[in-house]
Amino acid sequence: MLVLAGLLWGTGGLAGSLLASRTGMQPVAVAAFRLLLGGIFITLYAAVAGGVRTVPRTRAAAARLAVTGVLMATYQTAYFAAVEATSVSLATLTTMVAIPVLVTFGTAVLDRRPPTLRAVTSIVVAVGGLMLLLDSPTGAGGNGIAGAGLALLAALGFAVLTLDRRAPLPGLDRNAATGLGFLTGGLLLLPAGLLSGMVLPLRVDTVGAVMFLGLVPTAVAYTSYFSGLHLAGAAAGIVAVLLEPLTATLLAVLLAHDHLSGTQILGAVLVLVSIGVQQAPSRTTSRP
Repeated sequence: MLVLAGLLWGTGGLAGSLLASRTGMQPVAVAAFRLLLGGIFITLYAAVAGGVRTVPRTRAAAARLAVTGVLMATYQTAYFAAVEATSVSLATLTTMVAIPVLVTFGTAVLDRRPPTLRAVTSIVVAVGGLMLLLDSPTGAGGNGIAGAGLALLAALGFAVLTLDRRAPLPGLDRNAATGLGFLTGGLLLLPAGLLSGMVLPLRVDTVGAVMFLGLVPTAVAYTSYFSGLHLAGAAAGIVAVLLEPLTATLLAVLLAHDHLSGTQILGAVLVLVSIGVQQAPSRTTSRP
């Protein structure tokens, strides 16, 4: 499930960029479409499975849905704005590299214990890779510094969402919470999206792009991610986070004619090494 989520996430940046280029939509409008359609698809799935009927009418449940909506609205808007300021590959790589760093330190603060030496080593290597990735990217348009800041803001939103979802809320179905939370985020973005322009030309390419964006890298991917996270644990979620930039980079090179410099490739390798260090099995194992 986590592998599937990572692969499908990697198509989101390119689909959103295609939708924006074909319609002239601003990032906030693209994000609103993604969250609303994704929320509708996930909520319908949860309703068929019976999860919507059991949603508790409590303040805790309402707060969980509101937090999910605000964080997803922040994450999606900042991510698509970063894509517009730089490129699909760089925005995706920057966001996904920063997420493990933020989650690691956030977990340490919440658990009130310092991270392990392995975790610190992986973070140091990841930061080095991130600095190389942000150094004069080839093919990046607009303002690279602004794009990097937006990508880091997107990573912060996703990291906080991951930390907030560590403990499930009793009685609240996971898929129902995700779908209703996404709908909340989409409704929060809707006024700004309408002001910026959300007119969707009724053409095969535009309708196909928006439906693909809402279904594949949103509804299916996030449902798979949270299901896999529930079964395998938070540490295993790095698999999905890693596969997204790899998929997005490959698609950008093949379809969008993006280019990565040698420095950026080295940075990507360091990121892979950092995640490998974090996920490597311990040498100390129990013996029969």
